Formats: sequence, C-alpha cells, structure tokens
Amino acid sequence: MQFSVVAHRVDAHQSIAHCKQAAVTLDTDMAGNPEAFNPAELLLAALSACIIKSIERVTPILKFGMRGVEVKVQGVRQDAPPKMESVRYEITVDTDESDQRLKLLHENVKKYGTVFNTIAPATDLSGVLVRKAPLNENAL
Repeated sequence: MQFSVVAHRVDAHQSIAHCKQAAVTLDTDMAGNPEAFNPAELLLAALSACIIKSIERVTPILKFGMRGVEVKVQGVRQDAPPKMESVRYEITVDTDESDQRLKLLHENVKKYGTVFNTIAPATDLSGVLVRKAPLNENAL
C-alpha cells in the first residue's frame, strides 16, 4: 500500500493538507493557531485514528461486541533534539466483553497498527485499554 498527502501554505497562519476528497487545516503559525492541529497534535491524532481503525478491523474477526471507543493520547515533547519523548494513550471501550477479551483486543491493536508500530520504536509509547464505566442509573 502507498499513501499520498499534499500540503500547501495558505498564509503565515495556516497550511492545508489534502488527501483523497478530504482536507485538514494545519497550524503552521509560529505563534500557534487554535483553529488547527499543529504537527505534534497531528501525530497524536494519527495514532488515535490508527488505534480506532485497528479496533474496527479486528472486532469482526474476534466477534468482539462493542458500542463505542474513545482514545485519549498525550505526548511529551523533548527540546534537544526536538522529538516526542513519550506518548501515553488510554483506550476506553464501551463493551460487555470479558477482561480477557479486552486484553486480546489491546494485543491486536499493538500488533497490527501501522502508525502504532511506526511510533513505538521511536519513542516511549505505552498505554492501557479499559472498559467504559457503566452509567449509574441512580445519578439521573
């Protein structure tokens, strides 16, 4: 498989990346642009998308039932040389599956994610996959 993205500078505040029929506004402003993802945030978003896509890929194979997924990712940047020093993630799955099946899902995410496996050797990447806490019916 091959992938292609084309980005161009709009002005001193932003750039735009195009892929297929999609476009993403990029924060390329030296002062920052709160209406766009900066490069580090794009990396974390790519990891999030990779994790969710991996889950979408393996759940039918594993016959894993779920209602939803949320991924939170945090990165710590090192200044010299500039790089992501560490990346931590938390995958929250809304499911009734067993703890053993949750562990199996997490192992598949770590094993088959393209972006995950690109980032893992380059930084301190770690995280957890947890079950979404059930809603407390008495809280309403």
